[in-house]
Amino acid sequence: MPHIAAVATEPPPGTLSGQHAGSEFAPLLRTVKGQGLLERRHGWYAREIALNALALASVVTGVLLMGTSWWVLLLAPVLAVLSTRTAFIGHDAGHSQITGDKSVSRLIGLIHGNLLLGMSYAWWNDKHNRHHANPNHIDKDPDVAADVLVFTSEQARERVGFRRWLTRNQAWLFFPLTLLEGIALKVSGFQDLRRQPPRERTVEALLLVSHVIGYACLLLVSMSPGKALAFAAVHQALFGLHLGLSFAPNHKGMEMPDPDATRLGHLRRQVLTSRNVRGGPLTDWFLGGLNYQIEHHLFPSMPRPHLRLAQPLVRAHCRETGISYVEAGLVDSYRQALRHMREVGEPLRSQYP
Repeated sequence: MPHIAAVATEPPPGTLSGQHAGSEFAPLLRTVKGQGLLERRHGWYAREIALNALALASVVTGVLLMGTSWWVLLLAPVLAVLSTRTAFIGHDAGHSQITGDKSVSRLIGLIHGNLLLGMSYAWWNDKHNRHHANPNHIDKDPDVAADVLVFTSEQARERVGFRRWLTRNQAWLFFPLTLLEGIALKVSGFQDLRRQPPRERTVEALLLVSHVIGYACLLLVSMSPGKALAFAAVHQALFGLHLGLSFAPNHKGMEMPDPDATRLGHLRRQVLTSRNVRGGPLTDWFLGGLNYQIEHHLFPSMPRPHLRLAQPLVRAHCRETGISYVEAGLVDSYRQALRHMREVGEPLRSQYP
């Protein structure tokens, strides 16, 4: 796997606005700010949240009305899509894209994460912020830590037993494994409660438990246990798959910083490790704006509807500074990610022809 060479010094710690004037990132930041692209879109997000809530309420009503029929299972894929939309809102709240008020952002995140999805907002925020600070850094990015999947040949060599078999076949297993992601997120949230301070733990736990009880009651009150189990299985599996489809193209198969090299500046650290996905309005909607991954990583607090407006500015700036700006079509982005995972497992497969 290629590593990024040390090509820039780390800027002084602090916010993006604290970058020194001579850095590669500072001119781009000034341009983006000058065009108002970091200003929040309260009205846009208010509509998104309201429409999503209305759609969720409609599905819940449909489940209650159709629960006695197996046709109710047709609502499970719809709920999976809406669950992913809910996760996108929680994601944006965690990045302060919706509002600059931390208390309001946390409230939005708790409602959309803990209460509506059963996914801990505090757990996700901690993990995701560490990812943003050091994307694809093998020692600092939790998203590329060795777990069910591995992302470097060094990680692969350490696998034994069943995990070794997983690594040999991880490219084929990636999307099937995402079917379990919806459940895995819930389990991780409950496990993380031990890390949280007492007051935060109490609020998070109450909302997580409320989600589980509310979800179980909705299904068991409206349908038989068999239908309820089938509905939950389809809903959670497709929810995990949709999340996997949204996050897989972003960094998998992109360059990984050498842990021993001098740290990169913000611009190169974020651009060289990220991949954009080309597409139109449908792609933007389906991937929740995460298809503009480069722009999102450069400006995490930028409102989602502004990411596409920032893209031409970022692309032009990367061209001027000689930094590779990677884009791919939707299908090709998955192909590249899976190719990388297959290459990581290749040495293990060659030992077992």
